Amino acid sequence: MATALKPATGKIGIGSAISRVDGVEKVTGTARYAAEHPVADMLYGFIVDATIAKGRIVAIDEAAARAVPGVVEVISHLNRPHVAWTDHSYKDELKVPGSPFRPLYDDVIWFNQQPIVLVVAETFEAARYAASLIEVSYEAEAHNTDFKVALAEKYLPKKKRNTYVPPKARGDAAQAFADAPLKVAGDYKLAPEHHNPMEMFGSTVEWHGDGAITVHDKTQGSQGVQAYLASIFGFSKSKVRVLNPYVGGGFGSGLRPQHQVFLAVLAAKMLEQSVRVTMTRQQMFSHAYRPQAIQSTALGAETTGKLVSIRNEATTSTSRYEDNMENVVTWGLMNYDCPNADADYTVAQVDTATSADMRAPGAATGMTLFEMAIDEMAYEAKVDPLEFRRINYSAIDAMNAVPYTSKALREAYDEGAAAFGWAERSAEPRSMRDGSELIGWGCATGMWDAQFAKTAASAKLFANGALEVACATSDIGTGTYTVMTLVAADTLGLPPEQITARLGDSDLPSSPVEGGSWAAASSGAAVQLACQAVAKKLFKAAGKIAGEPLGDAGFDDVTFEDGCIVLKGEPTVRVPFGEAMRAADLDVIEEQETAAPGIGDMWRGLHKSKNTHSAIFAEVRVDEELGVVRVTRVVNAVAAGRIINPKTARSQILGGVVMGIGMALHEETFSDHRLGRWMNHNYAEYHIPAHADVEDIEVIFVDEPDPEVTPLGVKGLGEIGIVGTAAAVANAIYHATGKRVRSLPITIDKLLAADG
Repeated sequence: MATALKPATGKIGIGSAISRVDGVEKVTGTARYAAEHPVADMLYGFIVDATIAKGRIVAIDEAAARAVPGVVEVISHLNRPHVAWTDHSYKDELKVPGSPFRPLYDDVIWFNQQPIVLVVAETFEAARYAASLIEVSYEAEAHNTDFKVALAEKYLPKKKRNTYVPPKARGDAAQAFADAPLKVAGDYKLAPEHHNPMEMFGSTVEWHGDGAITVHDKTQGSQGVQAYLASIFGFSKSKVRVLNPYVGGGFGSGLRPQHQVFLAVLAAKMLEQSVRVTMTRQQMFSHAYRPQAIQSTALGAETTGKLVSIRNEATTSTSRYEDNMENVVTWGLMNYDCPNADADYTVAQVDTATSADMRAPGAATGMTLFEMAIDEMAYEAKVDPLEFRRINYSAIDAMNAVPYTSKALREAYDEGAAAFGWAERSAEPRSMRDGSELIGWGCATGMWDAQFAKTAASAKLFANGALEVACATSDIGTGTYTVMTLVAADTLGLPPEQITARLGDSDLPSSPVEGGSWAAASSGAAVQLACQAVAKKLFKAAGKIAGEPLGDAGFDDVTFEDGCIVLKGEPTVRVPFGEAMRAADLDVIEEQETAAPGIGDMWRGLHKSKNTHSAIFAEVRVDEELGVVRVTRVVNAVAAGRIINPKTARSQILGGVVMGIGMALHEETFSDHRLGRWMNHNYAEYHIPAHADVEDIEVIFVDEPDPEVTPLGVKGLGEIGIVGTAAAVANAIYHATGKRVRSLPITIDKLLAADG
């Protein structure tokens, strides 16, 4: 992997490379996940899935299942208790246009693997066995899960998703393309990919005697699930507490409430007893997948390599009942200087569950495929691919004609290329080899949003020097516990060992669902504000100490270090926190603050684009006879503002790069279109990168101060690591083999069949 990080020394705070504060709990197994909480007298539910892709349920024969010892109830649309019936009641925090899926609502089948029955028993084994005895009769209708067929009816939804950004055209791209001396045009494709977090979706619902429930749920947003359940089942929010302190990976699959939590609460309310429902690994494929995509890109350029025309059209898959939309076609229009550009985006319906956000939704698809086209044009122009990107560099957001709060992409190009050794690259395809292996070097650009969301946090300081910071945000493996701890340590000058971070609880200060790479920036800013409020109260309390050791100093004249209020310029003058609190007769100081867009220097960036950028360099080795591809080196230089913790930040980029390698070479979900069913719905057949597929990865963080993007100058890192990585690998494969494959993943069969 990359070079080792230096451990934190001196004052621990923002910028310190420390290990995860929750790491010990995770590696020792004391961190409990949603389906691991012990509850007395708990029942177990097992889901029965539909085996057709479209139609209606005619009959459910449950007699054999009910005869199994230990079975308590068999729940379907025929006997479920009352639930909300309007679409509005099922709309979640990250809703998309259309009619949301309502489990066990009626006899309609929308997709294969749709949950249609829940068997509840005293043991998991009894529930699972009884579920296998359920027999369902259907009235099947003609279905289509073939994206190529669905393209004939593609469309742009009239009602747009609120996160969708329509592309803005400039100039006359069609005429400029027609007149361009150099042209490249092609269809670039991405197969459907499924989220495969290690923790499967599960929910443990504790039923309390007063009708209240506590829900341990696999989710990326406890308060979003709380609102969803209260809306559907008629609970007041005060009667629903949702906990997700530990989440075993999300990647976007847990942004929206999944059906197991609905089923668990439905059963608990119906039976007035605690219930746990978990999905199997196969059932994890019944929802939440990156949509299949085709992107038609046409580029025109002068013989110098200067772009004169960009045309970008894309279509992604969605379900019959909702219109999932992503920002696919905008990234190239934003990133590259080109006087003429236009784009078009549509969706195509297939008979599956609604496609969903998956790490860097839209950008991981659109920017990656666009960067493959950019590479083609660089070769067409006979210009080094990195130099081609420099020639067409735009210092501003070219699509919206506004500046960025910061864009250190040039520096990322330079630092990444130097670390990779790009200058030693042989220009011609198939010109680098080692024995029977062809060697290829490719590069690509990554781009993602630097988002910030309204978030609240509390800080509670005790007289013994212990500090607790709390926020309802989630840690989906991104290191949010550690971020909150470091920000608090930096603000109040306390060592991390004295700080406890609490999160993943709907009772804590409000936070949006964790996604979009906004958690660190948003929760971090809220924690900083709360700790600053505590600091001000501490300073005021110090004024009550006999003799007034701080004299007439104002708040701006002091700093906070080692559990003391310290006079700037006179470090020997210091007041311990405990002493100040005792003087004011305070056992605890507690404050809650909310961070919202526009605070601090953010107002300067309100009308600017806010993005992270990266330069990715990849080396591949390709067996000339067998077509086996190995990714042997990746350098990812990232411009993402201020880095709170270089150690966990590096881990985020490593994870994104590995997922990018999966996108390039491995990940693809296959559907049997006759059945309308995903076929490789397991870890054995859905290929993801294994240890043997991951070799040297170096991560570089480019210095990029940016006080306008977020209060801490922080840009999220969870997603930028994947964007463009697959393109860098694909481009390296072309350089190695001289064969251009425009369809991801690039599997051996595609490579052997490609023209070179």
